[in-house]
Amino acid sequence: MQEITLDKDDLGMITSSQSLAYAISKFISGVLSDQVSARWLFSIGLFMVGGINVVFSWSSTVAVFSALWFLNGLGQGLGWPPCGRVLRKWFEPSQFGTWWAILSCSMNLAGSLGPIIATVLAQSYSWRTILLVSGMICVVVSFVCLLVIKNEPKDVGLPNVEAAAKKSKGGESSSSESTLSEFLLSPYLWLLSVSYLVVFGVKTACTDWGQLFLIQDKGQSTLMGSSYMSALEVGGLLGSLAAGYFSDKAVAKQGMRIYGNPRHFILIIMMAGMFVSMYLFRVTVSADSPKVWILALGAVFGFSSYGPIALFGVIANESAPSNYCGTSHAIVALMANIGGFLSGFPFSTIAKHHGWEMAFWVAEVICGIAAVGFFLLRNIRTKMGHVSKKAD
Repeated sequence: MQEITLDKDDLGMITSSQSLAYAISKFISGVLSDQVSARWLFSIGLFMVGGINVVFSWSSTVAVFSALWFLNGLGQGLGWPPCGRVLRKWFEPSQFGTWWAILSCSMNLAGSLGPIIATVLAQSYSWRTILLVSGMICVVVSFVCLLVIKNEPKDVGLPNVEAAAKKSKGGESSSSESTLSEFLLSPYLWLLSVSYLVVFGVKTACTDWGQLFLIQDKGQSTLMGSSYMSALEVGGLLGSLAAGYFSDKAVAKQGMRIYGNPRHFILIIMMAGMFVSMYLFRVTVSADSPKVWILALGAVFGFSSYGPIALFGVIANESAPSNYCGTSHAIVALMANIGGFLSGFPFSTIAKHHGWEMAFWVAEVICGIAAVGFFLLRNIRTKMGHVSKKAD
C-alpha cells in the first residue's frame, strides 16, 4: 500500500496478530459451541468480522491495524466450530464426512478466488473501498445466517438424527452424554490430537518451505516453485472431498462401533501417502527432473495431507459425546495449531544449521512414525467418554 508506509516487520506483526487470535478464538469457540446456540455464535462471528473490516478501512496506523486484525482473527475463529456442530446435528454418520469435506472446501475456494477478485477490484477501487464494501456484505449476510441457520432438525419440527439413530439401534448411542473428566481421560482423544499435530505440522512445513527447498536445494525456477504449490492445493481440494466421501462409504458399510473406526483405513492410507510422496520429493527431484513429475508429487502430497486434516476433524467430532463434540474438535484443532507453529521456527532452525535436505528428512521420519503408530493403535476404543458396560 503506497498510501501508508509498511515494512516487512509491520506486515508480519499485522498477520501474526490475526493468526494468534484465530487459534485462541477457534479453541474458545469450540468449547462455547457445546454450551450456546451455534446459529448465534456463527452469526456474531460474521458480524464481528464485517464490522472490523469497515473500521479497518477508516484506519491509518500500524498499531490500529494490528489491534483490528487481532479482533478480526477472534471473529473468524467463531466460524468453523459452530459449523461442525450443526453438521453433526443434521447429518447421519454415513453422510457426515462428505458434507464436512464439502464445507471445508469453501475455505480453499475463498482462499483461491479472494486474492483474484481483490486484485481485479483494486484496478478500479481503493483498498479502503474494497474493505468497506466487503465488511458491509459480511454484516448483511450475518443477519441472513441468523434467520436461515437452524441448530438442529427439531427446530423446524423434524426428528433429530441422533435420536433417530439411537432408537433404530434400540440401545446405547454414541451420542450419549458424559462428564468432562470421562471425556478428557479418553486415550483416543489424545491419539487424535498428537496425530493431527504431526500431520498438520508436516503439511505446513511443506507448504511454507517446500517452494524454497525446490529453488535453493533442487535448482528449480521460481515459476516451478509456484506451480508446485498450485498443484499441491488442487490435490488438497480433491483429497478432502475423496477422504470424506470414501470414509462415509466405509461407515455406511460397516457402521460405527466402539472399538476402531471405519474411517481409519482411509486415514492410514493417506498418512502413508504423505510419507511416500515426501520421500520421493526429497530423493528423486533434481534440477533435471521432469516438471510433470514434480507437479505430480505436489498433487499427491496435497491429496494425502488435506484428506487426513479433514478426517481428524470429522472423527474428533463424531467420536465425542454429544455434549462435548465442539470441545473435542477444539482440542485437536489447538494441537494442530501447535504443529503449525512448530513447523515454523524449529523447522527453519534445522534447515539453517543442517540444510533443507536434513529438515525435510526429519519431517519425513516424524510423519512415518505417526503413520505406523496410528496403524498399531487403530483398534483402540474410539468412543470417547462414558460407555455402558453392556455396550462395551
